[in-house]
Amino acid sequence: MANLPWRVSVRLVLLTKKIVLVLGIVLVVLLAVRIYLSQQGPELHLWHTWTADEMSVREIDKASFAQYLARESKIFADLQTRVTNKTAGDDRTPLNRYYRGSLVWPGRFTPDTNRSFVLMPEGTPRGAVVLLHGLTDSPYSMKHLAVDYQRRGFVTVVPRLPGHGTAPGALTRVDWEMWLAVTRLAVREATRLAGNDVPLHLVGYSNGGALAMKYTLDTLETPALRKPQQLVLLSPMIGVTTFARFAGLAGLPAMLPAFAKAAWLNITPEYNPYKYNSFPVNAARQSWLLTQVLQQQLSRDARNNTLTGLPPVLAFQSVMDSTVSTRAVVESLFNQLPENGSELVMFDINQAASFRPLFKPSSWTAVSELLPTAVRRYTVTIITNASANTFNTVAKTTLAGSKQETVSSLDTRYPQEIYSLSHVAVPFPPEDDLYGSHPAVKNRYGVSLGTVSLRGETSVLIVSKDALMRVTSNPFYDDMLSMIHQHNGTISLNRKAP
Repeated sequence: MANLPWRVSVRLVLLTKKIVLVLGIVLVVLLAVRIYLSQQGPELHLWHTWTADEMSVREIDKASFAQYLARESKIFADLQTRVTNKTAGDDRTPLNRYYRGSLVWPGRFTPDTNRSFVLMPEGTPRGAVVLLHGLTDSPYSMKHLAVDYQRRGFVTVVPRLPGHGTAPGALTRVDWEMWLAVTRLAVREATRLAGNDVPLHLVGYSNGGALAMKYTLDTLETPALRKPQQLVLLSPMIGVTTFARFAGLAGLPAMLPAFAKAAWLNITPEYNPYKYNSFPVNAARQSWLLTQVLQQQLSRDARNNTLTGLPPVLAFQSVMDSTVSTRAVVESLFNQLPENGSELVMFDINQAASFRPLFKPSSWTAVSELLPTAVRRYTVTIITNASANTFNTVAKTTLAGSKQETVSSLDTRYPQEIYSLSHVAVPFPPEDDLYGSHPAVKNRYGVSLGTVSLRGETSVLIVSKDALMRVTSNPFYDDMLSMIHQHNGTISLNRKAP
């Protein structure tokens, strides 16, 4: 009996060694599978191996916006020299954004909204706004909202976040702290141009929404940072898929040059002039790290009752979103907010769609499952069909502190051919020339992706069918704009009585 503790400890050591051995074998097998699968994919091109000489966090925090733009110009010149000018052979296709002679080469278009830009209002500024684009995106995605803010008298600053707007390889050498540093820089510039005496708004799309939220939380702890008076979030990246957590492991084989393709989750032709199609492991890893830091900070501030200093948050989210977690938007963000005038607007699926039997049963009840009847500290508005038999739509609003739902008719009909919105659709009106379903100028940017409707045999296309069928513009864009105006106190919401 005296030897029992010793024997138990020996067994525990042996068991631990076995577990470690098994886990090691599993990891080796997974890495081997990862190497095999990545090697089967397309070859890397110049735009995958080129990286940008972006400013460090320390440099950004010390720089002026003019200095940031100067570095940006050098980066684009280097891209021109080392990628565009060297693109040759089979890469010279009509839809390769890195071939100067292609229809989608960004250099053909003025202005090139892959770059940072500032819009000044007429007369004395009434406010300042910083608009932050999403992951793999560019300032182009904020163009329409930026113009609207400018027309309403706001100084509008739209920065290009490091690693974006150039080539997808640039995203292999950036981190989320650099993106946050540029957010701080953009706020400094907006304040310099508009002054401290006018309201400051932050608008963030997807990953930009996470950055806007993180910056605002930081202002609660750092008085030197200027706090915004309003947050507008579009498809905010509050939570991402669990796979992103392990994305770093997927990229481990890329440490060896022979397995460089393992650094990419997706290698796809680059036919979009203002967004990357290829997706590196590091981009997924950085987005996950940002959301983890953000969720931890939200939880900590909620426990410490410091969220009472937050400005109102207005968020627009499709109930169906395969990029970010809609549940995280509700549970990790809105359910923690104080009663400060915040509102969550959710776009329901098309309840009148004739192909209902093809959908997952959970799709039809997604809204009620995410937002069960309860008294909340924030307002909820659901944009949905007036009934299951009509494409007419309504806004069902439940005010903060109430269970009473009011229903207002909208002028917008749910398009019969659309069964839901998507993550990427929210910031773009149907008239957008690149992503819109009814572009104002078709093929202005070489291709109008929102009008692409391909039919044919399988196993023919070299791009994802899912990417081509994903809706890319928001039929409720005008309604969304009206709600933003209403929260800003500029105009009343354009709704009809039911």
